[in-house]
Amino acid sequence: MRNLKIIVEYDGTGYHGWQRQPHDITIQQTLEEKFGIITQEEIKLIGSGRTDAGVHAAGQVANFRTETRIGERNLLMGANSLLPGDVVIKDLTEVDEGFHARYDAKSKVYLYQILNSPFPSALYRNYSWFINSLLDIDMIRTAALQLIGTHDFSSFCAANSDTVNHVREVMDVNVRREDGGMIKFFIEADGFLRHMVRNIVGTLVDVGRGKLSTSGFLDIMESRDRKMAGITAPPQGLFLIEVKY
Repeated sequence: MRNLKIIVEYDGTGYHGWQRQPHDITIQQTLEEKFGIITQEEIKLIGSGRTDAGVHAAGQVANFRTETRIGERNLLMGANSLLPGDVVIKDLTEVDEGFHARYDAKSKVYLYQILNSPFPSALYRNYSWFINSLLDIDMIRTAALQLIGTHDFSSFCAANSDTVNHVREVMDVNVRREDGGMIKFFIEADGFLRHMVRNIVGTLVDVGRGKLSTSGFLDIMESRDRKMAGITAPPQGLFLIEVKY
C-alpha cells in the first residue's frame, strides 16, 4: 500500500467547498472520482482542512492510500487530464506511510483579497470582495498586527462551530495595497477556526472605514464574543495559499 501526497490548486466558485457532501459537488468528491477511475479503487482523500463553498486554493494538500503501481508522473498527468479546468494537481509524490495531511501540518497561510476601488471588476468578481469606499490601510495594518501571538479567537469563530478549543497561534500577518486598489491580507497560523479569517477581515474592514479603532479591535478579540465582531467577509476573496509541514 502506497501513501501519496498531492498539492492541489482550485477555483472554488462552482463547488460546495472541499468536503464530500451527499447532494452537492465538492473538490474532494471530484478528485476522488478521477483517481478512482485511474486506479480502479475506491479512493479516500485526507485533506489538510476544509475550505467553504466559493473559497479557492493555490496549495491545498491531501493524501490518499492506494495499491496501484502506476508511476507518480503518470498518475499526476492522468488525473489532470480527467479533472475539470478549475481543479489542477500541481504535485504528486509518494510519502512515508505515516504522513497525514491534516495532523502533520505545522501551519497554514491564507490570503484574503479586497478590491478597494471606485468601480467593480469583471475579472476579479469571483476572487475578491469589492468595497468602493476608501479604506485606511495603515489603520487596518496596525489593528491586524495585534493578531500575532497565541490568543483565544472565539470572537472570530463561526457561531455554529463545534470546535471546543479556540486558542490558536498566529505567526505572521501582512497587509498591503497594490496598484489598482487590491488590498491583500496574508495570515499564517498553526490552525484556523471555521470562518476565522473571514470574520477577522470583516472586522478589519470596520477599522478601515473608521467605524472601529485599533484598540477597539483588540477589545473585540479579547472579549471572546462573536457578537462583538464584524460581519463575515464573503468567501470569494479567500485563498488557501500554502500548508507547511
